[in-house]
Amino acid sequence: MGDDCGIPGDLLENIREGHESAWRELVDLLTPQVYRIIRNQVRTSSDHDDLAQDAFTKIFLKLDQYDSRSPFPHWVSRITINTCYDWLRRHKARPLVSFSDLGESQAELIEKSLADESSEQTESLQAMRELLDRLISTLNPREQIVIRLLDLEEKSIQDICDHTGWGVSKVKITAMRARRKLTDHFKKLEPNH
Repeated sequence: MGDDCGIPGDLLENIREGHESAWRELVDLLTPQVYRIIRNQVRTSSDHDDLAQDAFTKIFLKLDQYDSRSPFPHWVSRITINTCYDWLRRHKARPLVSFSDLGESQAELIEKSLADESSEQTESLQAMRELLDRLISTLNPREQIVIRLLDLEEKSIQDICDHTGWGVSKVKITAMRARRKLTDHFKKLEPNH
């Protein structure tokens, strides 16, 4: 029952038989994957440890439901993404971002971009990333997850379906709506809007 993420074939069986050391080994193997997903979906780093604990609890409790039809890493990703999704839904704070809310470097970046549409990549890449994170945080939880997976992590539609359990049309429609909202939010950031 081993698979391509380096999970030894007997490890899951040992966990099912109640070997605590096998569970610790699995947690050690999965920690990088789980934290990478959490960091990419939830920007508040103070919540990452709690989310990881929730994800690992769900993985442990649902381990008997894993049937090896899909790769184990996909199954873990699905649980972790759904844990992030549930957290984002519970913390519905999706603040609107206005031009006056932006930091000085973010405001300057917007003004430069609006003034010079052919502007090339600048030293303000970090400010742009922060602005993008703020704009994405205004979306609903499902839209945040789809946009981050599709556009920031450059996952395919099929990968997103595999990792979330959502259908192709749901992912495509969610991405379309999210992009439309992001465009609207960005337009509202114009200084004279």
